[in-house]
Amino acid sequence: MKPLEIPPAALADDQAVEIARIWGAGGKQHVTLASGIWKDPGNWGIMLVDLATHIANAYEQNSLCTKRQCLDRIKDVFDSEWQEPTDDPTGEIVN
Repeated sequence: MKPLEIPPAALADDQAVEIARIWGAGGKQHVTLASGIWKDPGNWGIMLVDLATHIANAYEQNSLCTKRQCLDRIKDVFDSEWQEPTDDPTGEIVN
């Protein structure tokens, strides 16, 4: 297993903070979050939209779809999952 690279800008910034790690293991998603990073949970919405845009950019750069097509697909599945979840993620705060 090879960890993903840390972006150069994060390595160069003494104030950089890791926000999340997401792993697929045992057929499930496993997540570690810096849950206290923002006082307003709405900031996670901004982060999720930014993340979706990064994903769409990557798909476009790999000629898999246009950025707009990818973002539309992500939003369609997001909305569907929001309305009728395929699972019920659980977890707890671990110090």
